[in-house]
Amino acid sequence: MSSKNLNLGRNGEDAAVSYLEANGYRILARNYKTRLGEIDIIACDKDTFAFIEVKARSSDIRGLPSEAVSVTKQRQISKVAILFLKENKSLDKKARFDVVSLLYTEGAAPKIELIKDAFELDSRFTF
Repeated sequence: MSSKNLNLGRNGEDAAVSYLEANGYRILARNYKTRLGEIDIIACDKDTFAFIEVKARSSDIRGLPSEAVSVTKQRQISKVAILFLKENKSLDKKARFDVVSLLYTEGAAPKIELIKDAFELDSRFTF
């Protein structure tokens, strides 16, 4: 990955955290890594765990940032989320999957969109 893309991703995650905190989320973890993959942000929104994927783009030529969360990525996030909930003895708690989409344009603050319940856990999925 190019340094430009790494910086865009890092800046996007920082902006997403600020946005989420301003909207009442309590951040629990950033870049939560396991043997199964990574989740960008894990937070609490009131009484619900939110597993959040952050997508940032500098242009919408290839589509909106949120459209880059593929089914494969959703499955990977789901696996990591279940592992997190198991490790924290929280399988009985409410949880959902959110996406924060950031579109940066030249010389302007990013356009931020929060998509709550962006996707659901595949009911056929088991550990």
